[in-house]
Amino acid sequence: METIEELKNQIASLQEQVKQQEKMATLGLLTAGIVHEIRNPLNFVVNFSKLSADLVRDLSEDLENIEAVKAQSADWEDIQDIMENLQENLQKIREHGDRATSIIQNILLYSRGKEDEFIPTDVCKLVKEYVWLSYHAMRASLKNFNISIQETYEEGIPMQPIIPQDLSRAVLNVMNNACYAVWEKAQRSAVDFKPIVEIHVYREGKELYIAIKDNGIGMTDEVKQRLFETFFTTKPTGQGTGLGMYITRNIIENKHHGRIEFDSQAGEFTTFTLIIPLKE
Repeated sequence: METIEELKNQIASLQEQVKQQEKMATLGLLTAGIVHEIRNPLNFVVNFSKLSADLVRDLSEDLENIEAVKAQSADWEDIQDIMENLQENLQKIREHGDRATSIIQNILLYSRGKEDEFIPTDVCKLVKEYVWLSYHAMRASLKNFNISIQETYEEGIPMQPIIPQDLSRAVLNVMNNACYAVWEKAQRSAVDFKPIVEIHVYREGKELYIAIKDNGIGMTDEVKQRLFETFFTTKPTGQGTGLGMYITRNIIENKHHGRIEFDSQAGEFTTFTLIIPLKE
């Protein structure tokens, strides 16, 4: 007969397995988001490369007879215009190429980051990246999904020592819930309902605030009470594991020594605020 200690060990092992499965499920959702998110910057790269090739061809034609070009100032002005356009296009290619690279690097950081390693990080940039990855992931998985995202990021926030793959996971969990809440309300509401998610990153005193507010279905008193329970979810089977907020609280409170505040009214809105100590 198994001892109580053995049963406890088995339960702990099962919980760890479920956590890993939840992480893999999140990575799968991210992968779907990457397909959509990375398409836009890469389209810019391709399109502006084509435009630049056309401009180079035009420039070559203008320069075929340099002596004739020198004799006509209008041609020189045309060349200068082409060169300016080339420079602008190449700058855009670089910006959007960097954007695509940044997305990939963040995903690799999420999946391969060292356990509990604190790294100086631009929190505003991290939040923005994962807000939009969540948005595109939801667009890929939910029919007729589309929302308005309103962002406010305080300027001048210094790099913060955080565990990037963990904080990004917390942001992703909260943002996923916000997206699902407004989508679910949109399915029930009249056509004039405008789903909105607001993102606000700011400093207050010696703390850094990451607030995510949605005008979705809100939470009942029962949901508020059970919010951080393991395996508790209001989503249909296959849509949620019931571990997202449990893991988020562990990331914010235990790993980053912060706290989570929330406010919600059933049928109206929900606001989650992730608060961590600010280090100058």
